[in-house]
Amino acid sequence: MSLKHAVLAALLEGEASGYDLAKIFDVSVANFWAATPQQLYRELERLAEAGLITARVVEQERRPNKRMFSLTEPGRKDLIACTTTPPRPSAVRDELMVQVQACDEGDSTAVRAFVAQRMETARAKLARYDRLRERMLDGRDEDTYLGEVERVGPYLTLMRGRFFEEENLRWGERVLAVLDRRAAARNAAPEAAHRAPEAAHQG
Repeated sequence: MSLKHAVLAALLEGEASGYDLAKIFDVSVANFWAATPQQLYRELERLAEAGLITARVVEQERRPNKRMFSLTEPGRKDLIACTTTPPRPSAVRDELMVQVQACDEGDSTAVRAFVAQRMETARAKLARYDRLRERMLDGRDEDTYLGEVERVGPYLTLMRGRFFEEENLRWGERVLAVLDRRAAARNAAPEAAHRAPEAAHQG
């Protein structure tokens, strides 16, 4: 599976320009497939050349013309075929995890700050996902929405993004608590060692 299929899946929402797709990826696809606008535009050209999507030019007054892309039948069949192929296991490469792994020998204060930053990013993403969720539900409860809509895939992937960021927050809270407790213990040890000779002298 590749960016190709992520783009084809995004076009299930309907005809879209490259700019529209970049926004779709940024808002709703980024939680499971990252791509820059430049990568998207290059992929759109490749898909159009392969006949998996079609492009039409829309003329605009006072603005540059734009190209609108939509799925072709071969593109839809290619996307359907990809759903029958077992996905590869996820490969995690997270620089923060390397830093946490080495925090006992490294700068634990800096690592703590990086974890806190990760948590702030998770909160921001959750807020964005929640706004998207509210727009999707449009006043309905989740069960009603899932029973009424034609396509549940976008909502299910949104749920995955929300769960992932909620777990990031839970993990971050635990890490900060552990690091803070260890830092407090280290700070208390020299003070206790300093008080011991004074107590002996007074005795």
